[in-house]
Amino acid sequence: MPAGRLPAAEVQAIIAGMGAARKIQIVVVGGGAGGLELATRLGAHFGRETFDVILVEKNRTHVWKPLLHEVAAGSLDANLDEVGYRSHGHRWGYRFFYGAMEDIDRAQRQVVIAPIVDEDGNEIMGRHRIRYDYLVLALGSVSNDFGTPGVKQNCLFLDSRLQADRFRSKLLDHCLRVSRSMAEAPQLDAHVRIAVVGAGATGVELAAELYNAAAALKHYGLEVFDESRLEVTLIEAGPRILPALPEDLAAAAKSELEALGVRVLTGMAVTEATRDGMKTASGEFIRADLRVWAAGVKAPDLLKEIGGLETSRANQLVVRPTLQTTRDDRIFAIGDCALFVANGASRPVPPRAQAAHQMASCAFANLKRLMAGRPLKAFVYHDHGSLVSLSRYSTVGSLMGNLVGGRMAIEGRLARFVYASLYRMHLYAIHGLVKGTAMVVYSWINHIIRPRLKLH
Repeated sequence: MPAGRLPAAEVQAIIAGMGAARKIQIVVVGGGAGGLELATRLGAHFGRETFDVILVEKNRTHVWKPLLHEVAAGSLDANLDEVGYRSHGHRWGYRFFYGAMEDIDRAQRQVVIAPIVDEDGNEIMGRHRIRYDYLVLALGSVSNDFGTPGVKQNCLFLDSRLQADRFRSKLLDHCLRVSRSMAEAPQLDAHVRIAVVGAGATGVELAAELYNAAAALKHYGLEVFDESRLEVTLIEAGPRILPALPEDLAAAAKSELEALGVRVLTGMAVTEATRDGMKTASGEFIRADLRVWAAGVKAPDLLKEIGGLETSRANQLVVRPTLQTTRDDRIFAIGDCALFVANGASRPVPPRAQAAHQMASCAFANLKRLMAGRPLKAFVYHDHGSLVSLSRYSTVGSLMGNLVGGRMAIEGRLARFVYASLYRMHLYAIHGLVKGTAMVVYSWINHIIRPRLKLH
């Protein structure tokens, strides 16, 4: 029997034994880009008659993670763009279960869900279990502090909607403080100082978006505050920013950031984070009112050897070319939490939204094949390039240009259009063509009629 396939007799026994009393249960844990797209496709394809597709997620709503830097800066109102899992599941044929996975009991084929408590600490639902016939883990990634002292206690992260909202609230408080100080004593040279550690896409996009937000605040009651009152320092341990982009495009992005006023430091490792700023290996202390950590990602700690599955040093689940975990054919992993190295490749598939999207499509196809007793297909990652948005100022990136052959560098308006198109593709994947198009139009109208910033 080929690796990754269940015995045909076992497959038929499962299907024959389900009936009305026991449906085939497919559980997807994690409602990020990959998990939500997969649950949507599974629910729409299989329906509810003999299948039960369940999405387990610890948040009640979905926000596309690449947009969290805009939520943090106030440039995007997440209330208008978020997707409610419960109503979305009703529309697309899957069930939403609010909760956080705690463990996997592979012997019983059950997912262990941690107790659910309210904001006051009162238990809503005790620890319980959800059975599965097939399980897909799509828990995404979280920031990796690499054990740097003080980071957990003194830095903000942008891994979730709640964290982005928290940053925006603190940012507005500091901007108000500086504006008030300047109004009372114009001779003061007061600034909001922000240190962003990590010059990948998240760090670079946040740094640029902050200047866009600061420039708009003067129109909303902070008359003496503008981008000149902002001091943003972008700190990168590597030799240059945006290592995923070609050097010339990374250099162009660096020039754009510095023109905005961002102080860009490369080859500068942070050794400690304090309440007042960042200590660096060079001995420099960078003072900061707000400290953001965006220097690398890892899979959630709970995945470390969960259920006896094989994991990497970064807690990622090691998967075969079929995206099945190496020790259990019934368990798949997709997105940032999966470690897949293609044959002949020296590096694993990068943690990007486009990879999660492609993995969701492959897992969907292989789940259908697995239940039909057919050979599974191998996942092939197609790198469509990288794009980084510098807010309204610029967009830089690289695409795989099929017409010109190889990689095609793009900048300016074309890049901005393509960047926006990536989000539209996600909307189409989870809402369908009709509703997805309606949401694109709705977003465009809101961009015109609503305030430029979310100030609450």
